[in-house]
Amino acid sequence: MPNNWDALKKRLDKVKKPVASFHLCEDPDIRDRYQAAKKAADRTAAYLKSLPDDTGADARALAEKRAMEAASELAAVDPEYQAATITLRFTALERAALEALQNAHPASEEEEAAGTAFAYDTFAPALISAASLDGMPVEDAAHFLNTWTAADAQALFNAAWSVQHTQRTDLGKG
Repeated sequence: MPNNWDALKKRLDKVKKPVASFHLCEDPDIRDRYQAAKKAADRTAAYLKSLPDDTGADARALAEKRAMEAASELAAVDPEYQAATITLRFTALERAALEALQNAHPASEEEEAAGTAFAYDTFAPALISAASLDGMPVEDAAHFLNTWTAADAQALFNAAWSVQHTQRTDLGKG
């Protein structure tokens, strides 16, 4: 009879690492239209869902019409948004690999005093490259971190960093 642990171990070894996506739209006008349409679609769908069961037929029909119109607007702008959006994907590294990467980029005394555990200027591009599922070289990661706006550069780092801390466990009741 097979050991129960052996079966569990096989399943645990097959659990996929978390993946995070980073989206950067090349056209701010398209992005703004998409975000506005998404917000309207989400808002009208939530409103429709929140209506009490005893809502009058006319009021429900109006809410349904507005939700359908907002969903149609989102569907109309979505292909344009998708075509103008670059998606980068990042995966979690094994714990030992992440620790080795951090150890390879130790913080300066000033960074340590500020509470930083690594040298951001060298660690950030190294992490982005190591976690990239698209094969981004370290040099390109450093280039983007140095030439993009502060918000976009921070979002790029956050995509690679946050996936390292994505929890896949659920500690439920026994």
